[in-house]
Amino acid sequence: MNKFYEYKKCTTCRKGKKYLEEQGVDLEVIDMVEEPPSEYELKDIISKADNYEIDQFFNTRGKVYKELGLKEKLDDLSFDEKIELLTSNGMLIKRPMLVTEKGVILGFKEAKYDELLEL
Repeated sequence: MNKFYEYKKCTTCRKGKKYLEEQGVDLEVIDMVEEPPSEYELKDIISKADNYEIDQFFNTRGKVYKELGLKEKLDDLSFDEKIELLTSNGMLIKRPMLVTEKGVILGFKEAKYDELLEL
């Protein structure tokens, strides 16, 4: 099953979900703010994301990221500390996040979705 992590108020998330639904893609939609991935789930997701490093999972434009001053702190954190931060607040995770058996896509770009899902 394809998992689509979203923030319901995010317009990019709504566009991505609408696009996938129009393509007939089966999705398990998860509100990443109400139900952020567990540490185990996020480590599993990152292990499938050959095309991303852990730092790319952070929503660097987000209010929470800026309030915590993570731009200055991120390089000094361990992998596990970054995982702990990401799972503590879904607003820190770049969105939307599409997770399939074949890989992971952060953000919404039709071409990347098409390539991953072979649409």
